[in-house]
Amino acid sequence: MPHRSCRCSRRNLLRGAAVLVAGLALPAGAVGCGRGSGDTTVRLAAGEAGGFYHAFALLLARAAAASGLHIDVIETAGSVDNLAMLSRGAADTALVLADSLAEDPDRPPAIGRVYENYLQLAVAPAGPRHSVSDLRGARINLGAAGSGAAGIGEKLLAAADLAPTDVTRTHLPLREAVTAVTEGRLDALLWAGGVPTAALESLRLLDLDPLAATMRDRFGYLYDPVLIPAGTYPGAPAVHTIGVANLLVAAPTLPDPTVTTLTEVLLTHPDALVPAEAAGTQFLDARSLIGTGTVPLHPGAAAAYRRHHG
Repeated sequence: MPHRSCRCSRRNLLRGAAVLVAGLALPAGAVGCGRGSGDTTVRLAAGEAGGFYHAFALLLARAAAASGLHIDVIETAGSVDNLAMLSRGAADTALVLADSLAEDPDRPPAIGRVYENYLQLAVAPAGPRHSVSDLRGARINLGAAGSGAAGIGEKLLAAADLAPTDVTRTHLPLREAVTAVTEGRLDALLWAGGVPTAALESLRLLDLDPLAATMRDRFGYLYDPVLIPAGTYPGAPAVHTIGVANLLVAAPTLPDPTVTTLTEVLLTHPDALVPAEAAGTQFLDARSLIGTGTVPLHPGAAAAYRRHHG
């Protein structure tokens, strides 16, 4: 799907200042364009339709509307794509995996840490592969091109001592990859997202417990051992896997008042921001939201956290 964007003339941007909340004014020249008196538009690079990022972004857009903030949700391939869009000015905010952000040379400031993403390595339910070691010689989809899963997948294969020549890689969108596994054209797919992800319900997840400690030892603290409880997917047993936090980040040029308003939405509407794909760990309280590691908070976000908790 083509990226949608908000188009505003420089003249219109410089002409007015949109009021956000409680009389808080948006400075002239701000990123985004109004949809009406008092409204401001922020472009949010999300992810694939059917995945957690996209579902969360739609809920955030709905919750933010009451604050005079219109969020234009852009469907993308995922974290790497999102960071590239932010860098070239095609988005104002983005959802990204923490490890993708750590490897980005520009590393935009964070609004907050929002959820844990779960690595899910899925195979056909009746297939012969029951562990990662069974994947030698397999055809594996390592996430869509531009997704964070693509990069994590390479690390996961290295942690499993699978050489580049030991597997055949593809980079299809999630739904296409699920179809390919179901039809036997692929042997496995890797997805980094919330649980449960509806598209994966017909597949079987491999346990990644043997690789969790190796991933952390080789590639750093961003990789957490996590558990997908039994019954998360219909009839499925509990599965150990690896979690990576995802962050909501902003362009450094996004005005502080706009970011403050968006942060206030996170702080005051947590119950409205839980997609069906978010049975796992949520970070939607102030103490967890600010846990962005080495990524600094955007000044507008920091101001909102100080307002709530000093």
